[in-house]
Amino acid sequence: MQLKSIYIILLITIMSEPVHAYIGPGMAGGVIAATLGIIIALLAAIFGILWFPIRRILKKKSVKDSENNDEQNKK
Repeated sequence: MQLKSIYIILLITIMSEPVHAYIGPGMAGGVIAATLGIIIALLAAIFGILWFPIRRILKKKSVKDSENNDEQNKK
C-alpha cells in the first residue's frame, strides 16, 4: 500500500462519528462462549499432543515390568 492510502485510512478511522448501535445481551454470551471454546480447544490439543506419547512410554514400561516379574516368578 502506498503511504497516501494509509493516511486516508487513518483519517477515515479517526474522523468517523460514533455509531449508536445496540448490542444485545446475546452478543456478550456469544463472545464468551466463542472465547471459552477456543481456549478449551487449544488446551485439548495440547493435552492430546502431550498425553499420547506419555501413555505410550508408560505402556512400554508396564510391559517391561510385567516381563521382569514373570521372569522372577519362574526362577
